[in-house]
Order: sequence, then C-alpha cells, then structure tokens
Amino acid sequence: MEKKDLQVELGTKECFEEALPPVLKLVSSQTVAGFDCVGYANGKNDQSQTATNYTSQEETLVHEPGTEVADTRGQDIVINLPELSSPIQMANHSRPFSLSFSLPSSPSGLHIGQTKTVIYTDKDKANAANGVSSQPPEQGKYHSQPMPVIEGPRRVPRSDSVRDKRFDPFKTWSGRLERQLSNLRGKPQEVEEEEDLEANSSHGAAQTDAVPAVERYFDALEGPELDTLRATEVSVLPEDKKWPFLLRFPVNAFGICLGVSSQAILWKTLATSPSMTFLRVSPAANLVLWFISLALMGLISLIYSLKVIFYYEAVRREYYHPVRVNFFFAPWIACLFLAMGVPPSVAVNLPAPLWYVLMAPIFCLELKIYGQWMSGGQRRLSKVANPTNHLAIIGNFVGALLGASMGLKEGPIFFFAVGLAHYIVLFVTLYQRLPTNLTLPKELHPVFFLFVAPPSVASMAWAKIQGDFDYGARIAYYIALFLYMSLAVRINFFRGFRFSLAWWAYTFPMTGAAVATIRYSEEVANVFTHALSIGLSAISTFTVTALLVTTIIHAFVLGNLFPNDISIAITQKRPKFSKMLAHLRSSSADMKDLDSSAPRVSQEY
Repeated sequence: MEKKDLQVELGTKECFEEALPPVLKLVSSQTVAGFDCVGYANGKNDQSQTATNYTSQEETLVHEPGTEVADTRGQDIVINLPELSSPIQMANHSRPFSLSFSLPSSPSGLHIGQTKTVIYTDKDKANAANGVSSQPPEQGKYHSQPMPVIEGPRRVPRSDSVRDKRFDPFKTWSGRLERQLSNLRGKPQEVEEEEDLEANSSHGAAQTDAVPAVERYFDALEGPELDTLRATEVSVLPEDKKWPFLLRFPVNAFGICLGVSSQAILWKTLATSPSMTFLRVSPAANLVLWFISLALMGLISLIYSLKVIFYYEAVRREYYHPVRVNFFFAPWIACLFLAMGVPPSVAVNLPAPLWYVLMAPIFCLELKIYGQWMSGGQRRLSKVANPTNHLAIIGNFVGALLGASMGLKEGPIFFFAVGLAHYIVLFVTLYQRLPTNLTLPKELHPVFFLFVAPPSVASMAWAKIQGDFDYGARIAYYIALFLYMSLAVRINFFRGFRFSLAWWAYTFPMTGAAVATIRYSEEVANVFTHALSIGLSAISTFTVTALLVTTIIHAFVLGNLFPNDISIAITQKRPKFSKMLAHLRSSSADMKDLDSSAPRVSQEY
C-alpha cells in the first residue's frame, strides 16, 4: 500500500500548547523511532516563500519555489505552492512550516533506493545562497513499494459470457446459434464456459426432453387456468427475473382475435340484415373492424410463429397442457371469423378451396383431441373437462356455417354432425360436474359464457344448411338464449375477480348470441325480437370495448399483460424432498419479511 504522511506546524510553540488536547501533546512524530518524517528549520519570511529540496541517498538539490527539479533519470517535477490562506495570515504568525511525504511508486520502476524526499521551508533559500545543504537527519523510513505486476493472457470479454443459460433448454437449438454467431465474430470460446454450458444443457434437457404427464400439470399447478405454481413445487426457469418476451407470450393471446373478428361479423350483420335496416348502420364499421382484426391476426400469428421457431419446447408444453391445448383451435376459428366477416366491398364470394384449407387443421386437431377424450387414459374427458373445451367444439359449427354460406353441402353436414355428437357429451360432463371434480373457482366464472356459443352458432349453421330457420334451428337457439339469461341474472357471479388474457375467448359467445338473435328476428319480426337484438348487440360491443381498453392499460401502462408463464415451467417429476424443503423455507422467509414490513393495524372486536 502507498503511504503518505503529512505534517504541518503553524504558529509558535506556545500556541500549540494551548490549542492541542493533552493526548496530542504527548504524541509527536519526531519521537517515534523509524517514523517517516523529517525535521524542519526555523526561519522567517514575510512573503512565505518556499523552496524545493529534492534529496537522494547521496545528493541534495535546492531550487527556488516554482522551478523545475530535474531528476538524474530524466523525470521533471514541478511544485507550485499557493500563498498562505487568510486564516493563517489573520493569526499574524510568519512561522515557517514543514511538509514531508513519500513519493508513490511509479510505473517506470522506482525502488526503495530511488525514492525522493521533498522538503519545503523558508530557510532553504538562505541556505542555498550560502551553499549549505539542509539535508534532514538520517532516519529509518517506510517507503511505498511498487506493486508487482502479474503478466498473463488477457481475457477477451464476450457478449454471451453474461448470457443467462438457464433458458437454453427451452430454446430450439439450446443456445448453439448464439455460440456460432460468436465464433463468426472472431470471439474465442473458453473451454470452461463450454463445459458449464454442456452441463446446464444436459441438466435442462433432463427436465424438458420428456413432456410432463397430465397428472403432473394437475399436481404442480393450481388456479382457475392451471397457471400458478404450487408452494411445494420448484420451477425449472428462474422466478427472480422477467423471462424473454417470446417465452412469456401464451397461445391464449389468440382470444383477442376471436373477440375483435366476431365484432366484424356482428356489424356486418347489422348493416346487411333486413330486420335491422331501421338502424341505418354504415358498412364502414364492418370494414374498419375487419381490417383491425386482420392486422391483429397477422401480428399475433407472427409473434407466435417466432415462438414456435425459437422456443419450440415451450410450445410443446403448452400443447400438452390440459387447458392451453384448447386454445390451439383459436387461430383457425379466428380465420373462419375473418372469412365470414369479410366486407362486401372486399369480396362478395369466397373460393370454395379456402374452406378446405381452413378446416384441415381443425380436423387434424379434432382427431387428436377427441381420441384422447374417448380413450386417452389420464386425458379422458372426465379427467380434463373444463369450459375451455368448448373451443374444440365451436370450430365444427363455425366451419359448417361458413361452408353452407359458400354453397357447400356434404362437408358442412359432416362437421355439424361431429360437433353435435361431442357437444352433447361435453355438455353433460360439464353440467353435472362429477364428484371427483372440484368446483370452478370464482376467477373462472366468465368461462360459463362458453356454454352459450355452441348452440347459438349451431342454430345459424343448421338454418344455413336447411335454407330456413326451421324448428331444429329454433330449438338450438332457444337453448342458447336460456343459458344466456340464466347467466345474465346472476350479477354477483361475475364480480370480484382478476383480469386474464384468456377472457377474450369468452367475448365471442355474446357476439354469437347477438348474431343468432338478429337472424331469428328475420323470421319472427316483432318489437320484442328487435329490442332483444339491439340489447344483445350493445352488451357484446360494450364488453369487447371494455376488454380492449383493459388490455391496453395492462400492456402499455401497467406493463403486466404478459407475466412469466409459470404453467410451462414445471418439472417432469416431483422435486426431491430437500429441494421442496429449501423452496418452502425461502417462501416462508419471504412471507416473514413481508409481514414484518407491513404496518400493524389494530382491530377492534
């Protein structure tokens, strides 16, 4: 360590005796043996001029103040001392002062024998004129030593050396793409970093190669949509930081497309229906909503396609999630809505091959999902039944309605029959709620509106297939209307729950009921059906608008629209008891800290 000693003496000896405390009077640097200090010479100078005495082991050089002192080794030292400050001048003391310090070690390699001492006194000028050298008495000194420099290979900082490797198991290439790009930039790979990466990747692969079984989702997660990790579980992804955006983007974001595109169908029906001509609705509303829906569909599809490319493991886990799997029907249903709500100014007749292209993915998903419902073991319908399963049914009726509108016959009837058979089974399973199934929590109460969507869309599909709103279509419509009214009268049933992005999937059933009512009012035209059509349309529009505003607030103001998707970060097997205990201890410690920081509120009983 470098050492600097500074000693300044001002005023007379009597002044020091009166000013200094008793302890400081007994301690003097000159009386300590071996202390790095020098004596000072008394002298008087009114102008407080100083001189520089640059001393080596064998020679002493004296110069005028402010002049350059040339070292024998070519180093120049310039020392300029300002005049005494006003407090010293006010004391009317012209007593000289002394200053002693050790030069720090220099990069040029000065050692103990090359250390210099500089002394400032007022008497040095007179001594220099008489040729007398004011060399201080020889005393032992403690000098600063130059710190040894350890030469070695300098490590080149790399950008991905600070990259968090805990997300690599969920990446499609497990971080190999980043390492290849780093090599192309000419930044070498460290052997130990590669070993750590391989270790982390192998550990993560052991957790993510095999998708957790469906019972693991029920055991590890809780909440209305199985999106909350239980207290006894440990996440495979870090919970103390925000994940990458693509990893947090869920598939149920396509519910936004369902809600907005269904509004485009509603306003197209209001503008073109003969029973609603008295409203004089402009077709521009349908045109604007359709383009907004098309833009949202393109944006959300692009983002989720990037997630499929870069985080395929996360998409695979969503597909095996007992609730999220139903939202994989949402993008194709949204495409059907866009085809049904296309403005007349854009296209009047859509090509028939478009219907087969849109229904092919729905048919493939139904072969997989319906097969699991019937003989899937842990994924049988009685085990995984929840209101979001209606999304797997509605695609059949929407496809049948679109196909019949295009003039097709056999294909729409086929999908209508398949949807009707599975809807009856699903309706009975969800309606009776088997004793082994838990009651739906309050946060999931809005999903009950999904009960309204299949019968309302089925009534319109059958009416389009038959060419008339006959008794079969009316029976389905009456079922949907009764379910709608039974939910609407229970106001407290839909209060006091938190916002969720999946709510967007619960808006289009209201829109479907409104469109079915308008279609019914064309067959049964009276004041009641007209008023009912206007009322249901207003409720649907208000709900979608309120959800749109809430979504914008959570996205751009609160910034919590896409939190960490804990539902895909569960372990394949139940964690060991030691990990569970450590996780519980950390959770309890956090709760204690929260309780201690919270203010105490006295309660009166």
